Amino acid sequence: MASAQDISNRIIQAVMAQKIAPGARLGEQQLAMLFECSRTIVREALTRLAARGIVTVSARRGWFVIEPSHEEAREAFEARRVIEMGLIRCTHVVSKAAIKQLKAHLASEKAALKGTDIGLRSFLLGDFHVCLAECLGNSLLADALRDLTARTTLIAMLYQSSHDAAESCEDHVRIVQALEKGDLAQAEQLMQGHIGTVQAALSRQAASGDPLAQLRNALSPLAQPSPDEPVVPAKRRKSSRTAAKATEESSTYLGALL
Repeated sequence: MASAQDISNRIIQAVMAQKIAPGARLGEQQLAMLFECSRTIVREALTRLAARGIVTVSARRGWFVIEPSHEEAREAFEARRVIEMGLIRCTHVVSKAAIKQLKAHLASEKAALKGTDIGLRSFLLGDFHVCLAECLGNSLLADALRDLTARTTLIAMLYQSSHDAAESCEDHVRIVQALEKGDLAQAEQLMQGHIGTVQAALSRQAASGDPLAQLRNALSPLAQPSPDEPVVPAKRRKSSRTAAKATEESSTYLGALL
């Protein structure tokens, strides 16, 4: 039977892999079925994630993954900038073992970029920052960065980041190269530039601060087909048997995400 810690870890991993979108509902009963545990344990896991700022709860609607506002997005990136640059600044020597571990992580990133598993790629790119904190000997900051990285992953999904994964990996490579050379000032500068680039890649919707942008886009008039364009008939309504099957499968939909 899964523990509350197991469940919260899996949800964080799924968020960092971009498998769970901002605003997604996390049903207690569905999670309990998926992890084969009681709803009490699920509720404990979700309460922990709420305290860490990853999920939120509504008395009548249930548990949901957060949907960060523009201001919360700015604060999250600023917090990451302070922690990660400060972590490098306070480092005096980076051990060979740490460099070896970071290079192993970079190798995994590069392999994921060549593969087709987008979730794994997203997770590894975010987890680099957690790995860096661990390699520099601060597990407390590693935990903090795990939550902040999950938040910024949700922000990137919500505001449709255009940041390229290969570019992010190259940034990581240059940071590790600077650490290996012992040039901590350059590593700090590269980290600042990297986080700034990721933040700058957020869509103009985030930059404009227009609270109606998403609704305005959603309710804009649909494009009319040209007179020569054939009309495709609408699909028939699902049969009761198909609908029942869909309802039956919906109870385990989180399995594909977690």
